[in-house]
Amino acid sequence: MESMENWLQKAEVLNEALPYIQRFHGKIMVVKYGGSAMVDHELKKSVIRDVALLKLVGFRPIIVHGGGKEITKWVNKAGLETRFVNGLRVTDKETMEIAEMVLNRINKGLVSMMEKLGVHAVGISGKDGTLLRVEKKLSKGQDIGYVGEIKKVNTGLLEKLLNDDFVPVICPIGSDDAYHSYNINADDAACAIASAMGATKLAFLTDIEGVYRNPLDKILADFRDDDPGGGGISGERHGGRRNAAEAAELYRGDEGGRFPRPYSGRAYCALPASGILHGPRRRYRYHK
Repeated sequence: MESMENWLQKAEVLNEALPYIQRFHGKIMVVKYGGSAMVDHELKKSVIRDVALLKLVGFRPIIVHGGGKEITKWVNKAGLETRFVNGLRVTDKETMEIAEMVLNRINKGLVSMMEKLGVHAVGISGKDGTLLRVEKKLSKGQDIGYVGEIKKVNTGLLEKLLNDDFVPVICPIGSDDAYHSYNINADDAACAIASAMGATKLAFLTDIEGVYRNPLDKILADFRDDDPGGGGISGERHGGRRNAAEAAELYRGDEGGRFPRPYSGRAYCALPASGILHGPRRRYRYHK
């Protein structure tokens, strides 16, 4: 059970958010969820409650989840080697099978938690309905196995689920033109889906504490992809950092399409604030 202090903090967030709830009613928000926040059961419950709250106040949320820590655990149990190249998991056939099994199990668990709160959710893999069509991804010219780069998002499928009042919970596994399975970095999947769906907001929830210009700089709650400072979003990748501007550029499209404003924060109470609060360069910190 959450403490009174936690409830008061969330009440404060909602009180400040009231002027913006109407403004964002019906808008799409993509939530990328990963890191240790997926392992800690209390944090997991908090995140799911927060997504449910956003749904109830009028957002149309889409969850894209990771599962790297759990995949690593099961890969090690199978006696296989875990390797990363430039922050991407090297995924051979055996590792791909384990990743698909683990991610699908995580997916159904998140859906069950959402349903228990009275919010209808549908768990889907990027393979379902060819939601995420990919091509083989190379890492600076190196073959890293069954790792995919998204080339097309089936937006019609997601629009149908949203219009039918479901919260899509997406497992980052895609397929190529020959229907082979590929592992997709969850950050990249969230960026691609947010861009394709014209999402208003994109939230990164992880155990890393936020978005930084430099490793020792202050957290930026409000990061714009046109920020000349570049900035980095802390994520699940081995080594703990990736460039947010790079991710945005990957899925902007050749015609320079609109990219949503990304946010990042620790899981506790981060989501309602990042989803609803508005204002240039607002800085905040979150703790467990």
